[in-house]
Amino acid sequence: MNFSDPPRRKPAENLLPMINVVFLLLIFFLISARLTPPEPFAVIPPTAQTEAEAQGDFTLFIAADGQIGYRDSLADAALAQITASRDSHCATADCEAEPPRLTLRADGALPAATLAGLLPKLSGLGFASIELVAEGGRS
Repeated sequence: MNFSDPPRRKPAENLLPMINVVFLLLIFFLISARLTPPEPFAVIPPTAQTEAEAQGDFTLFIAADGQIGYRDSLADAALAQITASRDSHCATADCEAEPPRLTLRADGALPAATLAGLLPKLSGLGFASIELVAEGGRS
């Protein structure tokens, strides 16, 4: 008769801690990622001799035909929405110390006279500076 202990089973590995780590990493990357709203329409920026990164807090799009877009709004509704966004931003941030900046992504085919006609309307929105996005010269 064999009275020895039966062979012990190896305990199953617990995968729960690893699953928890994976979900925590997923949540971390989702929270830390900068999500930008989609462009209302495609814009091909004008070319310039040098390229500089625009650092505005808000981005306004202007199509070749002069149509204005901000997030999902077009025309005068876009101007109203960007003004409301600026006001809500200023409610939480100190806009007196650091006024928000506006980035213009205007199409390269937009006539300069149309852009010049829009600038007085845009300057009345309450932004400290307006920056125009341009691409570096193409070869």
